[in-house]
Amino acid sequence: MQDIIHHLSHIDLDGYSCQLVMQYTPYEKENYNANYGAEVKSKLELILENIKKDKRSALILVSDLNLSADESRWITNEVDKLNKQQKVRLLLLDHHGSGAQSAKKYDWYMLDESRCATKIVYDYAKEHFKLDAPEWMESYVNIVNAVDLWKKEEHDNFEYGKVCMRLVTETRELNRVMFANEDSHYKLSLLHKATEFIHEKNAAILLDEKIHSMKKEFFRVEEDNTLDNLATDYVVQLLGKKRKTHTIYYKGYKGFLSYGVGNTSIVGNGFLVAFPEYDFIVDISYRGAMSLRADNKVSVAQISKEWAGGGGHPNAAGGRIMGFKEQYRYDKVKQQIEAIINDKESRAGDLAYKEEEN
Repeated sequence: MQDIIHHLSHIDLDGYSCQLVMQYTPYEKENYNANYGAEVKSKLELILENIKKDKRSALILVSDLNLSADESRWITNEVDKLNKQQKVRLLLLDHHGSGAQSAKKYDWYMLDESRCATKIVYDYAKEHFKLDAPEWMESYVNIVNAVDLWKKEEHDNFEYGKVCMRLVTETRELNRVMFANEDSHYKLSLLHKATEFIHEKNAAILLDEKIHSMKKEFFRVEEDNTLDNLATDYVVQLLGKKRKTHTIYYKGYKGFLSYGVGNTSIVGNGFLVAFPEYDFIVDISYRGAMSLRADNKVSVAQISKEWAGGGGHPNAAGGRIMGFKEQYRYDKVKQQIEAIINDKESRAGDLAYKEEEN
């Protein structure tokens, strides 16, 4: 058996429920999540990189995501290359008919349109992965199957499944690019907590009423507070843990670069208070909009102007980076921003040199 499972799944209830099922198998696992499109290949590339670094035998498990013919050909070739150095297997468990072409060609591609991905993973895990399923799991899997395929008549707890769907889609407190592992843990923890109500009377109503307190319980460390404040404190601490890899410098000023976190007025200022060694913080949105904050140490209005022709106030500014390419990995975002910084500093240096000559 493989030493580790790298499990890539979708970002809806069905996708996360596949990973919830796999939590009850006795293997080390790394979870990844992606929406359809370019993000799938981006996450598969990350998995391949992690396997190469780790050097152990591994299983790449993909669930609730279909691969195109080109993607299937590419990942097959990449796994074949890896197998020259270490043992790597590939397994895809899915129910989307759009993957039929790949399913016909590759034996690792298992397609079954009659069941949701969670049920496919559950049935496969019972047979192949030594699944130690708790008593609630079969009922939960059947509920997910009914609600994902929208077969209301197939389960009397259909409304509970709808609340679980909303539990996943409205759990946005953590950015899943910046905090991929933490966001996955957050969603899986809430789903696991939700299973406690599965056999209760009026389970859907009970779960609906509990969601807010479940979220607060996840974020609360000591004293109680509003969900917004608890989540903000949690995010600030997560940012602090990433200082080693997320720090940038511009003209001698020390900054922190985040991606898609949002709420910069609260989170950004909270970060600068918690970590006063930083002169500024900049958050880049998925479409390249910049939001910058400072605490009287540097004018972020000037930085925004120099980087992107933006502006604002000395302690709060914004702008948009033209030509910014949306990324699904933080390291790719940082490469883009550092390229801008290097270009601006180089131009400033060239200008200063010419002025000296004159």
